[in-house]
Parts: sequence; structure tokens; C-alpha cells
Amino acid sequence: MNRENKRKTFEKGYYKTHACEESFVCKICGRQVIPEGAGSKHRNHCPNCLTSLHVDIEPGDRASDCGGYMEPVAVWVRKNGEWAIIHRCRQCGQMSSNRIAADDNPMKLMSIAMKPLTSSPFPTEQIEEMTRMMGGEGSIS
Repeated sequence: MNRENKRKTFEKGYYKTHACEESFVCKICGRQVIPEGAGSKHRNHCPNCLTSLHVDIEPGDRASDCGGYMEPVAVWVRKNGEWAIIHRCRQCGQMSSNRIAADDNPMKLMSIAMKPLTSSPFPTEQIEEMTRMMGGEGSIS
């Protein structure tokens, strides 16, 4: 093991200050993920399926022992207009926010963003009745 590999393995917070230049194969979709094209030097999720691994407690510290799959469950827009992905660990339930990468799958991002609008929390057949009960006229048209 050379000196740089030892630093990556044992130096706490190494990835906070150093670019992540390793490529990896996504454990969910099997795609080869390379650091180029991300628009950042800190690639932390697959650009195809947007899944990540639970390896950090704080970004870049590699201090988590969980190792579960971090699935994308939502997106949100930061103050500066930049989109970020909300990941939830399948194993322990921890949630984290990660900025999107330049080469992320736009259809996957949009499908995550649209999910709340396509999955009503109540039966849509009852909208007119619920509107009437709240003092509205109850007509959709």
C-alpha cells in the first residue's frame, strides 16, 4: 500500500479536502461510475440510479460503519437554486442531502421530484366532498 492509499484509508476527513478520483461500479445498477463529468471533485452517488453508500457521518469523513445503500427519496432546491438529492439509508434510516452532479440522470431526478404530485395522500375521488366540507362549493370544474 503506497503512502497516498494509506492516507485515504486512515486519515480522518481525507475526502473533505482531497478530490475523490476513484471510479467504482454501482452496487445497485451495475454501471461503471467515473469521477469525470460530475462537475465536482467529490462524486458520492451513481449518476444513473442516484444511489449512494452510507460511508460518511459528516461529508467526506468516511466514519460511518453502516455501509447501507442510500436510496434517493426526494429532491429539494437550495437558496441559490441548486438542486440536491435527499438520500435515506435502507439499513439504518439516516437521511442526508447531496448536491446533484452535472451528469446525473435528468429523468430519474424529475421522476423523484414529481412523485408527491402523482401519489396523492388522499383518494382523489373525495376532493369535491372534502372541499364542500371545508366550506367551498365543491366543484372541480
